[in-house]
Amino acid sequence: MGFFKKNLLKSLEWVDNTQDTIVYKYPMDGREIMWGSKLTVRESQVAVFLNKGKIADVFGPGMYTLQTSNLPILTQLMSWGYGFKSPFYADVYFVNTKQFTNQRWGTSNPITMRDKDFGTIRLRGYGNYAFKVDNAELFLKELFGTNSTFTTDDIASYLKSIIVSSISDTIAESKISALDIASNLIEFSKVATETLSESFSNLGLKLTKLVIENISFPEEVEKAIDTRSSMGVLSDKMDTFVKYQSANAIRDAAKNQGTTGVGTQLGTGLALGEIMKESIKSTSKSENANTDVKYCPSCGVANPKGAKFCVECGGKLSEKGKCPKCGAEVSAKSKFCPECGEKLK
Repeated sequence: MGFFKKNLLKSLEWVDNTQDTIVYKYPMDGREIMWGSKLTVRESQVAVFLNKGKIADVFGPGMYTLQTSNLPILTQLMSWGYGFKSPFYADVYFVNTKQFTNQRWGTSNPITMRDKDFGTIRLRGYGNYAFKVDNAELFLKELFGTNSTFTTDDIASYLKSIIVSSISDTIAESKISALDIASNLIEFSKVATETLSESFSNLGLKLTKLVIENISFPEEVEKAIDTRSSMGVLSDKMDTFVKYQSANAIRDAAKNQGTTGVGTQLGTGLALGEIMKESIKSTSKSENANTDVKYCPSCGVANPKGAKFCVECGGKLSEKGKCPKCGAEVSAKSKFCPECGEKLK
């Protein structure tokens, strides 16, 4: 009897000393579980009993006395009768339900997408994610198998492929430009997380966090972006680009005056003249635009030139007003009276 008692398990528990173990199979070593023995399940753990490879009872955090009252499925599978108190055998798995953070993902191959600004381009991206076991029973059925342990490394490649594939589909379906993706990584991460939630849920997992740290472009696209930044605007207008390129060509020609000849210098001068003329026209238009408004003498708001009353305060508009202190005529744009120096509203 002493020999048999030594081969009976009186308590079952698992203390996790690792950072990456998802599932741990309790080492039975041919021993049986004593009737009435204690099962301790810690926070962020789930204990699962299996009978002949089939999932039976599942226990959340707490301490349990193993008997027929809290082993209903195993009791049914083993056909235990009333008053059964004999030792029994079962496979016991502890599943870690804590979050596994700082898991890395990245594109092994470029993601091809059609962009409205640059045409067909290839993107690369990388970041990190966090997940946890949300349904231990489903997770064991879908991924675990019969291993003695299961770590994050055993599932990393599979989850990475799901993430990259889903992000690629999300980019293609959203039709977001490459520049918009790069400047809105946080918002795009949220959209990708929602898209991936179903794929993780089907495995008994929950994606708790997904971070897209960077989206990188091919070298030629990066050069095009740098060129647009140098122009000061992100515009598709061809005339702006042509003027920019022409100015660069004129600058280069001016540096090589000794070898380009008089004709080139003359052409350079004419080109500069045209650019200056266009600039003067733009400045003139801007100044004319400023004269096409009438300022309210009461609140100072700009109104259309032909307006008689202010669109902001309803006050009567006039080209000239009177100083409230000395009565001298003042311009509607004046801030101080030229006669007495009184501050005007």
